[in-house]
Amino acid sequence: MAIKHNQQLPHNHFRKDWQRRVRTHFDQPGKKASRRVARRAKAAAVAPRPVDKLRPIVRCPTIKYNRRVRAGRGFTLTELKAAGISRHYAPTVGISVDHRRQNLSEESLAANVERLKEYLSRLIVFPRKNGKVKNGDAAKDQQSAETVSKIAAAIPAPMISGFSEIAKSDVPKPIEGGAYVALRKARAEKRNQGKREKRARDAAEAEAAKK
Repeated sequence: MAIKHNQQLPHNHFRKDWQRRVRTHFDQPGKKASRRVARRAKAAAVAPRPVDKLRPIVRCPTIKYNRRVRAGRGFTLTELKAAGISRHYAPTVGISVDHRRQNLSEESLAANVERLKEYLSRLIVFPRKNGKVKNGDAAKDQQSAETVSKIAAAIPAPMISGFSEIAKSDVPKPIEGGAYVALRKARAEKRNQGKREKRARDAAEAEAAKK
């Protein structure tokens, strides 16, 4: 806003106690150590269970990023069913479940089902009470096997590249007239196909009627 008349100063408030409202982050080194200690305490509390859960492999959204894969929120009900796992049993053995996600391709479904089967083949279920082994619990010789603290490190996500290199000779030749013109012609041919067929049929019938 422009100042008018005798160039008087606007009524600004420069007397706020800003030092009382400023926020500093001088505790960053200390917080880093605190988080590390908390992670260790959590891992010791839940041992021999891992601190994380098994996540599916999904594609990033939008055309810009869908060449990349990442860990998703949870496995779909279709993937669990294909792997022979109950939706209620899966969270109890460290498998994340997302009932909202849907499978849009057979490739992602097969990859995640294979991931579940690999996890089940390496899964060791300890009995809840000593000496009371239930159906599905691991045998005593398996309970002494080496365990891991992070599933993401034991079963990493596969690296899928969205690009493939080709030779210079395999590059397709440029389209005559340009790609835009070719697309417009193909669109017009598809749109007018019925009209042209009908026109040709009427012309053939008219020729047959003259004879």
